[in-house]
Amino acid sequence: MNRADAEKTVQKMMEPVLRFALKRCRCAQDAEDLAQEILCRAYAALCRGGVEDGEKFVWTIAHNALANYYRGEERRWAGLSAEDAAELASRGVAPDEAVVGRETAARLAESIAHLSALRRKIVVGYYYDNKPLRQIAAECAVPVGTVKWHLFEAKRELKGGMQKMQEQNRLQFDPVRFSLAGFSGSAGTMGGTGTFFRSALAQNIAYCTYRKAKTAAEISEELGVSPVYVESEAEFLEKYGYLLRTKGKYLANMLIDEADGRGERIDRLMDAMYAKAARAFAGELCARLLASGLLESGGIECAQREDKNFLLWAMLPYIAANSGEVKEEISFEEAAVRRIDGSHDIAYAVVEGSRPLRYFRPMQQWCGPSMVCHAGQMLWKCIFGEVCGERKNANFSEDFPAAADLKLLARMERGERLSADEYALLAQRGIVRMERGEPKLLIVRIKDEETNARLLSLGTELKKECESVWAGAKEEYVQAVLANTPKHLRRARAFMLQYLFGADGWFLIYVLKDLMESGRLQPPAEAQKKSLMTVVAPVGE
Repeated sequence: MNRADAEKTVQKMMEPVLRFALKRCRCAQDAEDLAQEILCRAYAALCRGGVEDGEKFVWTIAHNALANYYRGEERRWAGLSAEDAAELASRGVAPDEAVVGRETAARLAESIAHLSALRRKIVVGYYYDNKPLRQIAAECAVPVGTVKWHLFEAKRELKGGMQKMQEQNRLQFDPVRFSLAGFSGSAGTMGGTGTFFRSALAQNIAYCTYRKAKTAAEISEELGVSPVYVESEAEFLEKYGYLLRTKGKYLANMLIDEADGRGERIDRLMDAMYAKAARAFAGELCARLLASGLLESGGIECAQREDKNFLLWAMLPYIAANSGEVKEEISFEEAAVRRIDGSHDIAYAVVEGSRPLRYFRPMQQWCGPSMVCHAGQMLWKCIFGEVCGERKNANFSEDFPAAADLKLLARMERGERLSADEYALLAQRGIVRMERGEPKLLIVRIKDEETNARLLSLGTELKKECESVWAGAKEEYVQAVLANTPKHLRRARAFMLQYLFGADGWFLIYVLKDLMESGRLQPPAEAQKKSLMTVVAPVGE
């Protein structure tokens, strides 16, 4: 490569290399230093010639330089041990030339991993273990002629594999990461989506099969990971329903918001839509609720009812989530996945680098609305980690409303005396507190259907009035989201879009943030945080 071509390559790679460094270094200064070093060393090496793919070679240098940045070693020797570096220097070999050799060996090893099990065993036995053909034939229980044929075919296959690997996919050196993994529905014994996608391997398998079905070999080639690891992880994700498998190919069975140009446009539409909706709805709902007199009525029970701020924290999101008319053209049963651990949900994830939304961090600490029903009563809860404190686990599973809680409350309402352990459980959950041996209800109870209907009608009427204000923004957002969703997942996406401005976590966050910023809601007292945004209400049998 001549100097002019080397300059063009380095100029083209300046921005990608800096982004690469910024995502991985602890500060901007380190990232700039690392990017400068990578580009300077790449330019010098490219000018010396002998490199076929300039951009790929830059990424090779970047990968090794980053590894040494993490180790805190001298980065000039790009991934070489001190002994290797000394030996190469004594022979006059430039460090980057050694990297090219190692890169070729690494690509060969990667190609061998893609061979069939029998062919892989033969190649390793002959070339790595120096075994004679007859010994390999005996170990593999095949004729010597068959071993020779496999060796010949393996050479041809490896050559093709090496050529394919020159067109390296970005996921091999710059894997995606999920900044959010959640679900809509109920968790099972294994937990929610976050439990299954803690590893980079699981995340990238789902990501690379989101729009196109791929075999384990194709996934492994795209990720630069041995098929042995891909196969076991893909089988595990398929077992729990996060991947579909048809004709030997895997396809992601979850919604993923991607970090690309299409996703950024959707994010802008979403932010504008929810901001407009919250401005029209939040303050007016608060004013109407306070003017209604319902908070002072006998239809609401709570040991903290004198604290209007606490009541508003419960009632405003409850009304916002449960009011209005939902035209459910797609049922949850049609859209959700039943998993073998008992969960029934729609899984979703957000790729790191997307979501320039103003309230993305609060959403990472949000859960709900979540509810359980028993004997005509519903226990309803949202968890707002920004206000209530950091989540205990990936899915707030320890804080979900439980049927056992509701059954204990039903017994209390009937006048039954619970055991000390049962009262302790409810107290630990923030539902009651004991005063002089008697339980006091800390959460909000709506005592009768009439009061519940009057509360929800406040939200329903206001949403009808607001519909003309937010209809245009809503329609544009819905169409953009559906157009950007793979066909096999559009039913799940359409189901969730039915609940915009209803039981919709994003809408509730925008509403609550609007109320907080306007001063209508104040931060709760420390002792109130476990009980916050929790309501018991009557529901139809």
